[in-house]
Amino acid sequence: MVMPDYTQDFQGKTVLVTGGTSGIGREIALRFGDAGATVLNADIEVEPKDATTPTHEQIREAGGDAEYIQTDVSDIDDIRTAVEAAHQFGGIDVMVNNAGLFVGGSILDVSPQEFDQIFSVNARGVYFGCQVAANDMIERGVDGCIINTASISSWHAQYDQVQYDATKGAVKMITRGAALELADHGIRVNGVGPGQIATEFIENWSEDAPEAADNQEFLKPIPLDRAGYPSDVAGGVLFLASEDASYITGEILMIDGGWQVI
Repeated sequence: MVMPDYTQDFQGKTVLVTGGTSGIGREIALRFGDAGATVLNADIEVEPKDATTPTHEQIREAGGDAEYIQTDVSDIDDIRTAVEAAHQFGGIDVMVNNAGLFVGGSILDVSPQEFDQIFSVNARGVYFGCQVAANDMIERGVDGCIINTASISSWHAQYDQVQYDATKGAVKMITRGAALELADHGIRVNGVGPGQIATEFIENWSEDAPEAADNQEFLKPIPLDRAGYPSDVAGGVLFLASEDASYITGEILMIDGGWQVI
C-alpha cells in the first residue's frame, strides 16, 4: 500500500478567501500565502479597519502571489466573478467561505431588514459560495475542498444573538449537507467553529490588558482561560485544506478553547 505524502505545502494551489481583509479572514489569507498558495481576497472592502497594509499587498511584499477582488457575498454574481477571476491562476483549489456579519439585538427588537441583512451574508453567502465553487471545481475536474467559517454559536445560544446564532447554525448544516452531496465529486467540505476570538470586532477587548474586567467577562466560559486569536483559527483551516485531512469531510473543527465541553 502506498501511503500519502502528508504536507501542508500549498505551492501551485489557488485559494479564494471571502472576507480576507481583516480579522480571521486576513490571517487565513496570510497563512495560505506563507504556505505558497496564490491567494485571492474576495471582500467588500480592501482597506483593513486597523489601517494596516491590505492583505494582498502584505502577501506580495512577502514574495507571494495575491489579488484583491471586490466582492459582496450576498450577491451571487459577485461570487461568480471572484471564482472566475481565479481562472487566470488555473482556478481555485480551495474555497474559504469566511465573510460574516454580526447583528446583535433581542428577538423582540430586531427588524426584518436587519434579519435579512445578516442572513444574506452569513447563510446565503456561504451557501452560494459552496455552490459556485463546487460547480467550478467539477467543471475543471478538480478534487478541491471548501471550508466554511461556522462558530461556537452554531451550537450555543447566547443572549441578544438569536439571528446570529441562527445563521451560524445554518452554516453548520450547509457544511454537512454539501459534504454529503459533493463527496461523489471528490470535493471535501468542512468548517471551523471559532469561539471567543480576539479581533478588532470584539468590543472593549484589550490585548494590552488581558486582566481587564471586560476581558475577564469575555473569558468566563473558556476552560483554557485565554482568548483565541486569528492565528489559532487559520491553523485549523490550513489543516482542513491540506492532504493531512484528506479523509475528513462534513466536520466542524471547534477552535474554542474547550467552550463546547462545558
